[in-house]
Amino acid sequence: MKIRRSLAGVAALATTALVLTACSNAPGDSDDDATGAPSASEAATTGGTLTVAETNQFFSFNPNTSNGNTDINAKVTTYPTRAWFNYVDGSSFAAGNPGVAKDESFGTYEVVSEDPLTVKYTINEGVVWSDGEPVDADDLLLSWAVDSGHYNSADGKVSYFDYAGDTGTLALTDFPELGEDGRSMTLTFSEPAADWEYALAAEAPAHVVAKKAGLADGQALIDLFTKLAPTAKDATADDPELRKVADFWNTGFDSTVLPSDPELYLSSGPYIVSEVVENQSVTLVPNEKYSGDLTPKLDSIVMRTIPDATAAVQALKNGEVDVISPQPSADTLAALEGIDGITVHEGDQLAYDHVDLTFNNGGPFDPATYGGDEAKALKVRQAFLKVIPRQAILEAIVTPLKADASILNSQLFVPAQASYEDSVANNGSADYPGEPDVAGAKALLEEVGVTPTVRILYNINNPNRVNAYTLIAAQATAAGFKVDDQGDAEWGSRLADGSYDVAIFGWINSGVGVSGVPQIFSSTGGGNYNGYKNAEVDQLAATLVKTLDLDEQANIQEQIDPLLFADAYGLPLFQSVGIDAVADRVGGIEAYNPSQSGVWWNVWDWTVTD
Repeated sequence: MKIRRSLAGVAALATTALVLTACSNAPGDSDDDATGAPSASEAATTGGTLTVAETNQFFSFNPNTSNGNTDINAKVTTYPTRAWFNYVDGSSFAAGNPGVAKDESFGTYEVVSEDPLTVKYTINEGVVWSDGEPVDADDLLLSWAVDSGHYNSADGKVSYFDYAGDTGTLALTDFPELGEDGRSMTLTFSEPAADWEYALAAEAPAHVVAKKAGLADGQALIDLFTKLAPTAKDATADDPELRKVADFWNTGFDSTVLPSDPELYLSSGPYIVSEVVENQSVTLVPNEKYSGDLTPKLDSIVMRTIPDATAAVQALKNGEVDVISPQPSADTLAALEGIDGITVHEGDQLAYDHVDLTFNNGGPFDPATYGGDEAKALKVRQAFLKVIPRQAILEAIVTPLKADASILNSQLFVPAQASYEDSVANNGSADYPGEPDVAGAKALLEEVGVTPTVRILYNINNPNRVNAYTLIAAQATAAGFKVDDQGDAEWGSRLADGSYDVAIFGWINSGVGVSGVPQIFSSTGGGNYNGYKNAEVDQLAATLVKTLDLDEQANIQEQIDPLLFADAYGLPLFQSVGIDAVADRVGGIEAYNPSQSGVWWNVWDWTVTD
């Protein structure tokens, strides 16, 4: 066995223009003519099957909704099955300079004016979805409509797309200008946009969304968006046609099995899904309609769901899988050390575990529970945060892997960043040291005069989250909270439903951009699952996405960090340590990638030799 360790320092954890993903870590018939999924003998590959084990189960072909926004949905349905103007280059992390690589075999984008910033995107002629329909301007316009939030009314009473990302960057643009070629779209920004380069992609097949919503075709969808654009912000009621479009986009691609309708799992990328066994596996094969440069080299890729790290290591040892990305632990590393013919990559992830409290569900942390008395709700939130044994959690989960690890005391920075120490010195995290303060929590609850019940959501199949829950629940009970165990294998689909008061999970990001801050912490952010609202945070986050200077970006985040602690938003626990293990028969996975795509970032380069 060979072990390779990545750089210790990583970029800001809560900042990405691509959608941050929440992490935890049955067969159907396919129509080759409709989907573009060929047999192995027809594929232009070097051949072979590679099997990857992942922790979480797949359940949606749309990872951009609040329901579908989990790491495994994104891994399966982005890099393998979507073509992009650019993608986050996993190899750039090893060089310490995370960045993107352009894919000009898909299309190009060019700045045609700097004042105002105007960008033209053009998809190459001949780029098609796996059903043969072109990827073109209607797909770009659909993505703009979703990702800009343009069709939500200004007063918030009319809202359509359940987008998990932040709308702030594309909200700075006017209604797009579509090119006469049908494959181009030009955006004009009203203000500088820090993340303009990452803001637009062809994420979903517009012709399918249009059809499923009862429209004739993609052009009819363009016409609908065009018609409603001037009045959308003043709307007082739903438009019935757009509501059907949004309803399908929001839920129509969700499935735990391979849909009987091949239009629901189209691909524009090098691979296409050919089989889904519920909660067990996803199989990808080459997309015969793909014409880009990122040519697939394998006959098939199988993603197996193996939540238990011990089982994943055993499967690797037995040759049942070729690549694993298990929950890291000292036991896992020790087990891997006994396996010949593998390489282990290890490093700090672009991820952190955290505890979030829910502000708007009528529970113990919601001011409405106390007749709108925020002071009482704040004291109950503070009481709960005081009982979280962060040091014990760190020592149980991370220290065995990284002896010099420390608890994370910022929601926005990690220790390797220059701003971390300054932010921690001023953000109020000192009010919540690593050791629990049960007596202080009891005193706060007595002041309010409550014995609250707290429903705690976590992934019951993730041993690290189970460990954290067990340690937290014991201290919370000692302080006088009544703990309701909401451990759930389907935790990801519940994040946006308000059915819990405390959530223990992780965020993992792409490593580029700053739009992840408003995605999570602004009141309208698509990843704001806990109903947090602070007008000053909203204003600062809105300014952040319009700020180009990197030092000023850091300064703005240093202003946001203390507001989160003052509001008792929740607590960061630790920066995650990550590992993957790769059999020697595998080519193309050469180093640890700390971002949300994990090993999948260059799936087109994967090979196997027997």
